[in-house]
Amino acid sequence: MTTIETTRKAGLAALAAFAALTIFAQPGTAGDAKTGDAKSDAFINTGYFGDVAIKGYDPVAYFTEHRAQKGSPDYAYRWLGATWHFASAEHRDLFAAEPVKYAPQYGGYCADGVSFGTITTNIDPRAWRIIGGKLYLSYDPGAAGGLEENPAKVTSSQKYWPEVRRTLMSEKQTQAWQ
Repeated sequence: MTTIETTRKAGLAALAAFAALTIFAQPGTAGDAKTGDAKSDAFINTGYFGDVAIKGYDPVAYFTEHRAQKGSPDYAYRWLGATWHFASAEHRDLFAAEPVKYAPQYGGYCADGVSFGTITTNIDPRAWRIIGGKLYLSYDPGAAGGLEENPAKVTSSQKYWPEVRRTLMSEKQTQAWQ
């Protein structure tokens, strides 16, 4: 490797570290990386393709309608680098006013997977639970039920979230450098 390549890689690494510190040091975005509060999730699960969060489902509907409800691109809102869809302008406006209140924990990654220290990108928005006033998504209804039936899983997911988050950050940086 030449001196120029070494210097360039070191410069990119320093820039990435500075950017991460700058982003996560902003009020309202840093959150509590230990608990996985939605505000700490700079990594929003948009699935394998596109940039739409939680497969286009309305995060507010889980709280207000007590069900999973598909949102519409007509009522979209950008937050943390992802597009969020809503069933109505009212839901969009509620989310815009308090996104942390309505956004799923762990950036919408499968809470059951996080409880094992793994990343499960493929979630089922119909597999959800609100526990302690927070929205948790899973890959299937059985896993969502397991979160509710076994409170230790939520505790475990909070324990593993910092490690999973570091993995996501590392993957994101690797993709940016390629």
